[in-house]
Amino acid sequence: MIRITTILAKALSILAVTLCVASCGIYTFSGTSIQPDVKSVTINYFEYKALRVNPSLSNDLTEALKDKFKKMTRLEQVDMDGDLEIVGEVTGYDTRATAVTAQEVAAKNRLTVSVKITFTNRLYPEEDFEKSFSAYADYDSMQSLDSVEGTLCEEIIEQLVEDILNATVANW
Repeated sequence: MIRITTILAKALSILAVTLCVASCGIYTFSGTSIQPDVKSVTINYFEYKALRVNPSLSNDLTEALKDKFKKMTRLEQVDMDGDLEIVGEVTGYDTRATAVTAQEVAAKNRLTVSVKITFTNRLYPEEDFEKSFSAYADYDSMQSLDSVEGTLCEEIIEQLVEDILNATVANW
């Protein structure tokens, strides 16, 4: 009888804690902290303004960000006038040597992508900001950028999307 009471007490405690955390409406187990009255987000197409051209980067970045918001938040994505709005542009797409051998030849190269976003929270304007983000991936200098560009861009986009999500709705 005492064992059943102990198990029941633990179960009720877990249920009470779960209900308290869920009822506050701000904290979610996905790591986002969105006010309960914020219902929608508009994610605009990222304009490409970098000097070096990657024709698919803007679209890939925009779609990856939309997918991340769909998976990690409860927000409805709308084409315009969302409670939250993200406007972005790709401002840099550069490669540089990062490691040099004794013969003064590049051993590693780095592809860096920079973006600038403007975040607008129509319900809580004190959270608005404009911020730049960059991410990079290194590759062996014996490989051409063309041969590794797709894989590098996937890694970089993943990092940028995570950083943007954290800055906008996770408040990290």
